[in-house]
Formats: sequence, C-alpha cells, structure tokens
Amino acid sequence: MGWNTLDDIALAGKVVLCRVDVNVPMDGDTVTDTTRIDKIVPTVSDILTKGGKPVLLAHFDRPKGKVVPEMSLKRILPALEAALGRKVVFGADCVGEAAAAAIAAAGPGEVVLLENTRFHPGEEKNDPALAAEIAKLGDVYVNDAFSAAHRAHASTEGVARLLPKAAGRLMEAELRALDAALGSPKRPVMAVVGGAKVSTKLELLSNLVAKVDNLVIGGGMANTFLVAQGIEVGKSLAERDMAGTAAEILEKAKAVGCRILLPVDVVVAREFKAGAASEIVVASACPADAMILDAGPETVARIRAVMGQCATLIWNGPLGAFEIPPFDQATNLAAEEAARLTRAGQLISVAGGGDTVAALNQAGAADSFTFISTAGGAFLEWMEGKDLPGVAALMA
Repeated sequence: MGWNTLDDIALAGKVVLCRVDVNVPMDGDTVTDTTRIDKIVPTVSDILTKGGKPVLLAHFDRPKGKVVPEMSLKRILPALEAALGRKVVFGADCVGEAAAAAIAAAGPGEVVLLENTRFHPGEEKNDPALAAEIAKLGDVYVNDAFSAAHRAHASTEGVARLLPKAAGRLMEAELRALDAALGSPKRPVMAVVGGAKVSTKLELLSNLVAKVDNLVIGGGMANTFLVAQGIEVGKSLAERDMAGTAAEILEKAKAVGCRILLPVDVVVAREFKAGAASEIVVASACPADAMILDAGPETVARIRAVMGQCATLIWNGPLGAFEIPPFDQATNLAAEEAARLTRAGQLISVAGGGDTVAALNQAGAADSFTFISTAGGAFLEWMEGKDLPGVAALMA
C-alpha cells in the first residue's frame, strides 16, 4: 500500500521513535479507560522483539505550547508500565539533554516515554526545527497513532520525513481496514451515516455517494433530508436551512447510481426522555407536536435486507437517539444484523467515531465487526476523502 510495516525495516540495535496516542481519560491520577494504552502494546512488543529500543512520543490534552504540570505524561506512567509489563523510563522533555539522558538510561527490554510533545509551541505548528531536534534522538521513526494522523504536527509528520519510517501494528491494521472499506472494497458497498446535523457531515456525504452503492442516512440528519423532500417533521431536530444542500446530495446520488435509504417509518414521541410514550408512524405523518427520535421497524427491515446483499459495510453514527430507550432499537437491530453477517463471513464491516463505538458497544455488536476504529477526527477526514498528513508522510 506504499508504506513500510515493522516487518520491512531493520530495528536491531536501533533507537525507534514511536509516535503513539495515549491521550487517555483520567480521574485525578487514575486512568479511567486504558484502551488507547492497550492498543499500542503489540507495536512496542514487536520493536523489543526485533531488538529495537522503543521511545514513545505522544501528546496529552491541549497545553497549547506551554508546560502545564497537570498535563504531563508522567501521570500515565503506572498504567503504561502495567499494560506493557515492564519498566518505562520517563524523559522530562521530548528533545534535548533530558530526552537523550532518558534514552541512554533505558536498559535492554525497557521502554522510554518522553514528555508531552505539545509542551512545545513548534509541535502543532509542525516546526522543522523541532522535528529535527526530535529526529536527532533516534534512528528509525514508527507512527502508531492513526488517531492523530490528520494533524500535520512535528511528531506526526515532520519527523517522518527525516528518518527511515514504518507504520506500527495499530496504524497498519487501521490502514488495511480502511482500504478494504473504501480504497479497494468488495462490492456492493453500504455506508451507514447517522448523527444530528447534515452541516457537520457535508463533505462526508458528498464523498460517500460517489464511492458506495447504498447509503443509509439516519439520526437527526435524516429529518433534514425528509424536509428536503417536502415532508413535515413536526418538532424534530432538523436543519431546515440545509434542505437545499440535502436535495443536491440526493440528486448527486441519483446521478452516480448510489441508492440512498431514508426512513419510511419513524418512532415519534412528545418527550425526549427514557420510557417516553411513543408511536410508530409513516415518515410523512409525524404529528406537528411530536419529535422523530428513531427509525421505524419497516425502515430497519429494509436496511437489514440491503445489508444482506452487500459485501462491505462502513458505519459512522447511530440511526436514532440511541442513548435513551426505546429510541435505540433501530441502531441495535441494524448493528446486530451487521454483526451476524460479519460472523458468517458474508460482510466486511468497519466502523468508527465516538458515538458509533458507544452505540455498537451498547448493541453488543462491536466485538463482531471486522474493525472498529477508535480514531475520531482522522476517521471522519478519511471518510471525507481527505489526505491525512501523518499517513502521507509514511509514503513519501
């Protein structure tokens, strides 16, 4: 695919600068979700097995180019050592004497974690001087942070242009999964796109209609598309000023042969709360005093039927207000079918985005998907068809 993996580059005796994403949620000094830390373990382990010394580069929070003690990566050291099962030497800076001393102090089988790259204003500016200072510390560069690949920063893009480079195991898996979903997918391809607003996913929708065979639009976005077709949606969330844009997307899809699936029936309620009284009506019959909060059973049946005819699925966003039952049914039922088809070997399923991961976990379907991306912005920008600087630098 145009980039090296850890299998393509010599690491024995080399200092390997490895960009990772360990920007984890914390409560005080306790990491509350170690997912991102756990996901870098295969790359770090492989570097060690191949005789390299892993030196981790990462950001934490948004210090905006200043040293902010509560945003120090030193806080995650215990969780990192627990996940890796080995000692991690901490460097009090990501450049200069402090970084070099930490690297020198690390013995065989030990890992180095350097301080928050964003403590330097040159990081987010992709300052060539900072990139050169970082590059001085190592022999090889490995990027294992797809979730930061949409940022052209010194540690994600600049350093990659100065050293022999490769994708880490997590980055490799992500890129292979994304290529299988949109780059060179098995057809037919279905995309499920949900969410509140059309305005936040315009580029995404415009790109997808040209690349997929079937596009399911759900959530609040679907209401805007219904409005574009002259359908009244009562008190539902809808961007009425975007109706013209939605109509243009419908026309574009028609021109390129992409079938768009919008709700044909909906679940409506007068209150937005758990257990609220609800009813199912055809999509064109939403009462004036009600809100559309989920797709109806006939819509779900159509989605599942088309899904069964497809070879590839890419999913971003829920079909309804999945956080509040009973308005999680459409998302749950569609996700369960995607999971079943994937387990049966009939479907390659790739999903990503914060709400998406939460919705698929809630449906009990996430573990059965072919690949779940934990990247937020990078996953969306890839779906929009944009070049990701951190990925492009690995191919340069």
